[in-house]
Amino acid sequence: MPSLLDVVSSRLATLLPSELRSHELTKLLAPHQHSLLLSQRRATLIVTRVRMFAFLFAILTPLWGLIDLMVFTYPLWPGLAACRLMACGAFVCLLLFYRPSGNLFDAYRAIAILFAIPTVFYVASHIMLGGHQLTQFSAAVATGYAFLPFVLMAGLAIFPLTLLENLVLASVLLLAQVAVGYLSWSTLNWPSYVGAFWLLVLIAGVTALASLSQLAFMIALVRQAIRDPLTGVFSRGSGEDILQLHWHAARRSDQALAVAFVDLDHFKPINDMFGHEAGDQALRDCTRKMLEKLRGSDSLVRWGGEEFVVIMPDTDIEQAQIAMRRMVEDGLGFRPDGQPLTASIGLAERCFDCVEDQRQLLELADQRMYLAKSEGRNRLCTADAPLGASA
Repeated sequence: MPSLLDVVSSRLATLLPSELRSHELTKLLAPHQHSLLLSQRRATLIVTRVRMFAFLFAILTPLWGLIDLMVFTYPLWPGLAACRLMACGAFVCLLLFYRPSGNLFDAYRAIAILFAIPTVFYVASHIMLGGHQLTQFSAAVATGYAFLPFVLMAGLAIFPLTLLENLVLASVLLLAQVAVGYLSWSTLNWPSYVGAFWLLVLIAGVTALASLSQLAFMIALVRQAIRDPLTGVFSRGSGEDILQLHWHAARRSDQALAVAFVDLDHFKPINDMFGHEAGDQALRDCTRKMLEKLRGSDSLVRWGGEEFVVIMPDTDIEQAQIAMRRMVEDGLGFRPDGQPLTASIGLAERCFDCVEDQRQLLELADQRMYLAKSEGRNRLCTADAPLGASA
């Protein structure tokens, strides 16, 4: 008998893109389960859309000032114009000086600045308008300022955000609406205010669904783009991106970073003698066994054919040797004829080998893998000579 949670999860899954797998649903709730590459690409997209939003607001914000000039009297319109110019300048600065870095915290800061600018303007303009006696026509125009929170809330729909991120940003806008109600407590039209607040909550729900839908599509597309279709591990292109990200992180914090180049021994005869389907099955079995022995922070990359790269952040040379021996101690699977599948492994580490960039680190591991092959295969090489058979 399925539990209520299982039923709810299955129902929710039908509302999301069919490409999204059931175990990926939790990635829609919070960002901590996102892979490094997904976080990087999502951060880049968020900042790009923040800049688009800032460009639009930088143009439209001062244009509305012409209406203020025609409708409001002195000294109200100069005060509103000054607020608009400051907001416009902030949007221009955000547009010119903020560039995508692939860092999620930079993306959070960008979207926080983007929504803080009009939110502060909304509260300031409300205080200014509340302090002046307005005519019937100018009061009607002033109601246009009340739509700004709804525009901002609807704007969240253009970002691929998790449920938690949506709740945080929507709560800030709702708190701003509460602050405006508090500032005009004595003259507040309660039925109108409560109706507007409820509408804002409904818009928040709709935009959350739109953001989650965007994120779901992005998760599926990134998975398809970064994974090897045969084995399910990272593809070479995504592996290069992962290595670059880990390299920069290791260099900033002066931490260890190990890379292992793994080449399966005598693999070509499997395809020649038993067919490519048998070779594909051997590769799938081998990658499954390797993944079972690696940490969650490690990355397994299919580099090409029967070659794999293992990226191990915050791992020194001794820890990397232990990890590689642990990976092969139970075997890497079997060949179609029942013989064990073995590998030649080259290992390099950033601090131990004093390398200057990630390409040199990878090339050094590749060279040591070839040294392991030349010395008889089925062994691990970490320096100028292999460490012995059976890795």
